Amino acid sequence: MNNALILIIEDEPEIAEIIGTYLSREGFRTITAGDGTVGLAHHLRLRPDLVVLDIKLPGQDGYDVLAAIRRRGETPVIMVTALAEDLDKLQALRIGADDYVVKPFNPLEIVARVKAVLRRTMGRGSGQMLRVGALTIDPQAYRVAVDSAAGPVTLDLTRTEFRILAHMAASPGKVFERSELVDACLPESEALDRTVDSHVSNLRRKLAGVGADGLLTGVRGVGYRLDDVHG
Repeated sequence: MNNALILIIEDEPEIAEIIGTYLSREGFRTITAGDGTVGLAHHLRLRPDLVVLDIKLPGQDGYDVLAAIRRRGETPVIMVTALAEDLDKLQALRIGADDYVVKPFNPLEIVARVKAVLRRTMGRGSGQMLRVGALTIDPQAYRVAVDSAAGPVTLDLTRTEFRILAHMAASPGKVFERSELVDACLPESEALDRTVDSHVSNLRRKLAGVGADGLLTGVRGVGYRLDDVHG
């Protein structure tokens, strides 16, 4: 883990240097970017193991950069910002941040947070099997099985239905907004929120058909949740 590559996207050179120095002392490799455009280019080319991301950046702000990273995959992201309002923190977490640190901070805290997030997320995007309640999801084989009294039953899902289910299964119990599911699961399309409703409706019907109708539920005015309920 200590050889992990950390991308630091921070427009204040002194802060970027401090973070990089402390991470390097712990054996991490680091690279820095002073704005979101360069940061996203580094992310695409270098595929870092974790991103330390400032919110207030020139051009694209940190929220936009975080959303772009999430459309690409599940790279862990720690937000570092002077904004301490709960709404700012919730916004970052809603988009998909893994942690959040407020300036001014102790650099040792950044190191500790990086280590904690890497421990928690290592292997998250490696194609490992996901299990939520009665569901077993194989990301590599694009296969979903539901436990039943007679044994596992394989669901016949479209590619988009699978993407939605697998994305939600990575964070069971979390409420996903429709727009978030569009960004994560249909990034190349012109999909609208109602398109997600259609895919989720089909998913719920297929789950109900094998006795797993209580797993995927709607949250009025917000979106959808996949509950870790054992049937």
